[in-house]
Amino acid sequence: MPFRTIDLCAGIGGIRKGFEMTGNYVNVLSAEVDKYACLTYEHLYGENPSNDLTSEEFKNLVDNTEYEVLLAGFPCQTFSRAGNEEGFNDKEKGIIFNHIADIIERTRPRAVFLENVDNLVRHDKGNTFKVIINKLESDLNYKVIGINYDVSGNPVVKGNEKRFIRNSKHFGVPQNRPRTYIVAFDRERYDANILNTLPDLPQGNDLHLYEDLNELLEFRAEPKYYMSSGYLDTLIRHREREHKKGNGFGYRVVNEPGIENHLANTIMATGGSGKERNLVYDPQDGIAGMTVSTKKTVLNDKGIRVMTPREWGKLQGFINYAFLDEDGVEHFAFPPEISPAQQYKQFGNSVTIPVIQTMAEFMVNCFRILGDIPNE
Repeated sequence: MPFRTIDLCAGIGGIRKGFEMTGNYVNVLSAEVDKYACLTYEHLYGENPSNDLTSEEFKNLVDNTEYEVLLAGFPCQTFSRAGNEEGFNDKEKGIIFNHIADIIERTRPRAVFLENVDNLVRHDKGNTFKVIINKLESDLNYKVIGINYDVSGNPVVKGNEKRFIRNSKHFGVPQNRPRTYIVAFDRERYDANILNTLPDLPQGNDLHLYEDLNELLEFRAEPKYYMSSGYLDTLIRHREREHKKGNGFGYRVVNEPGIENHLANTIMATGGSGKERNLVYDPQDGIAGMTVSTKKTVLNDKGIRVMTPREWGKLQGFINYAFLDEDGVEHFAFPPEISPAQQYKQFGNSVTIPVIQTMAEFMVNCFRILGDIPNE
């Protein structure tokens, strides 16, 4: 203790942070190719993660790095319903998992933690998820938490998909964000009988950062966050057309009066619909009819705005949680060169830190069962 981690597809370090918050893990190597995410990561952790995990140079670096746990929130857009759903056919991002598997095979960490969109388990009629599980179980000889086996000892994936999906709304934040989590332990290191006694992934935690979404929101936002009247009218007409077709598509005001248990919808790296499905009712004097230089029409008279980047950061646990010190001082900040558009993208592309922290604590308990940590 602590267990050493490598942080692959690191983004702005949400997975790393969740693990390190337990006090049981320390990160020793990172890899990220997005230059703006690298800037934020370095600003937060003092380390530049600019490495390409698909390169032989980086794989050789991992070969010579002592570590115990591999972390990876591998690219989700290729499996996402909001993306192109090309999966492994995406030549740039779809094969990232294969490179992660290569690193696992070459270095054999004690454990693996992977995160992706909930649609991963359904993509290509479940075949994508089956390929991933079979790679880990059959080819690499890792025990995946939540997998059952047939009489021949082969992993059974179909019918077990829900055992891998957990929702951020059950982990202390008001965001409806289902995600796929895969945790696996090395069979070549641990006793098979003990591995088969490990519990399922946690369903939630006891954390309650906010009573509901309204407590998280920061009202009386700057005018630039309010929607123009023309754009809001376009969204209203679009939703009316969709509803006439029997579809539920369209914008949503997430704190609309009369809604019980206000929750944000999933925030997305692509922005766009991630913002429109998370509009906020925040009326204040002087906003209606105001002219803002970046908008084609005057601001709307219904008090409707998009969420701010800070609010997205709170939904993911970066702000008002993970970077608070013991005196309650906030230490999360973006470097000055990160634009608001990039801030939305980086939060939407990241993870919900309280979920990751709970998963990291769960893995500590598994290590204790497996004998790596003495019983308290």
